[in-house]
Amino acid sequence: MALTSEIPKPLDLSHHYSRVTKNRDSSAVKDFYKYFGIPNIGNLAGGLPNNNYFPFDTLEGAAALPDRFKPTPNKPIDPPPEGRESVTSRSADDLTSSQVLVPKTSTSADLLRKIDLKSALQYGTAQGYPPLYSYLRQFTRENMHPNVPYADGPEIILTCGSTDGFSKTIEALSNVWTEGHDPIDEREGVFVEEFCYMNAIQAVRPRGLNIVPITIDNEGMKASGEGGLQHVLENWDESRGKRPHLMYTVTIGQNPTSGTLSVQRREEIYAICSRYDVIIIEDDPYWYLQYPSANDSSMAAGAQSISKTNQPGEHPRNKPKSSGYPFLDSLVASYLSVDTDGRVVRLDTFSKTVAPGCRLGWVTAQPAICERLLRITETSTQQPSGFVQSMIAEVIMGPQDPDGRGGGKADAGWKTDGWVRWLEGLRGNYERRMQTMCDIFEAGKQLVKTGRRQSMNEEWSVIDTVPMFDFVWPLGGMFVWVKLNLESHPLWKKTSHEKLSRALWIHMTTPRYLVLVAPGSLFAPTEKIRVEKSYSYFRICFAAVDEADVAPVSYRFVEGCKSFWAKKKLDDIDDDMEEEVEQCLLAMQMC
Repeated sequence: MALTSEIPKPLDLSHHYSRVTKNRDSSAVKDFYKYFGIPNIGNLAGGLPNNNYFPFDTLEGAAALPDRFKPTPNKPIDPPPEGRESVTSRSADDLTSSQVLVPKTSTSADLLRKIDLKSALQYGTAQGYPPLYSYLRQFTRENMHPNVPYADGPEIILTCGSTDGFSKTIEALSNVWTEGHDPIDEREGVFVEEFCYMNAIQAVRPRGLNIVPITIDNEGMKASGEGGLQHVLENWDESRGKRPHLMYTVTIGQNPTSGTLSVQRREEIYAICSRYDVIIIEDDPYWYLQYPSANDSSMAAGAQSISKTNQPGEHPRNKPKSSGYPFLDSLVASYLSVDTDGRVVRLDTFSKTVAPGCRLGWVTAQPAICERLLRITETSTQQPSGFVQSMIAEVIMGPQDPDGRGGGKADAGWKTDGWVRWLEGLRGNYERRMQTMCDIFEAGKQLVKTGRRQSMNEEWSVIDTVPMFDFVWPLGGMFVWVKLNLESHPLWKKTSHEKLSRALWIHMTTPRYLVLVAPGSLFAPTEKIRVEKSYSYFRICFAAVDEADVAPVSYRFVEGCKSFWAKKKLDDIDDDMEEEVEQCLLAMQMC
């Protein structure tokens, strides 16, 4: 990596801090904690409950070995294999696991390695449990993002998941605006993708922020062109409020569209954000779930090439420094890799790599922003659950005490090698699920109709194909974003587009098909997009169902579309909608 003196320090972005954030001081109570670690100190100052009265003597569980699942290649296979592996491919010793035990008290003197319930269940520092914070900070800086281009690199702070990290980031970087109370020229805003993760929208909307959608393509947010970021910034109407200074984006396996943003596109968007002083909030829960096989599989199935610039496995990040792991080097890099200004706030989570119930994640950003987030955390959540942090630390880092037991075959912890291997196996399983679903959708997306036609004295067979839906094979994430070709339906001109889409959604839930998909309206950030575009889309998740159900449910979706396209009378779809009302009434009676 270049010497620190050769790269700039991150910019001072404090002019974007909210009024409340600017006024926050460090917690006097938390500042006092540094004295608690003095050896043999008689601590009569802190209002800490006595750890001997904690009702838990140990925290134990059985954890998978990190090589439980088989990885997929880091680069596309040319040509793709003719036969697919089973949806979940396990290693030979897949049924083995290791016991994990967090002891009540550890004898380790190193606070950054000391993992025990005595410390984990006590009041702690807002940065996070010291051993886990220390490990994740090193992993983030040296393995995930070894080439952040500003001096001294980024800082991290642990969160109660990405939603918590996003909420605190929005609190730190935006002011509340109330219609009828505050002047319009004080109203702030946030850029989002044209279809986006609605929990984020629901977090910012009550604060009065303008929600400003940017058009998307198969990669994700567009940098230029009609409705692209450059176009919207250049033509901003100040009667709507301030020009937005925040962008919220999911760049890998975008939720819901599954787009994966190329490094080239990131560079273009980052340059625009730098020019217009926009902070990028990069929410990246699916970063490890990038699928090198998607493009070649799509073309092998006769579909379109997804992209020539954003394929996982074709953008190594080992310039000038490698992560130390081919798998991590193969992944499309974060916005942090081009963050010369220090204007990227990245959200990471254990929700997709361990379990959502962990409610554990971390924010990566320039140190000054993390310091402000720390001040918010000190007087709100304080830190994530000690139970969760200590268990995750013990599994990955391993015990530093004879009484402890970590993940791995020797109970020594997964270590970074094991953690990365676990991530590779997860990617492999989700990639195989994606391939199974997309193969079935590709084969079934057109309705084949046969008939006979007669002209003069000749008669011949005719085969017509009706495109029911289309999709792009996802390069990452957990979703297939299906575009419905409702224009080809016999009832397209006889009813409203929204009603036809709703009728198809209901049709899928009927007993014959029993398929539940997410309608596009759930992801429309504005009413205009909901009305004009959302009826054309379904988000379909290949991650949630049991592995044995991926193929059957995918086939049921295809068959449900075929039977719906056979409906030629409005009464046919009205019957389905009436059946939904009856089912709702029955459900209400049973409650």
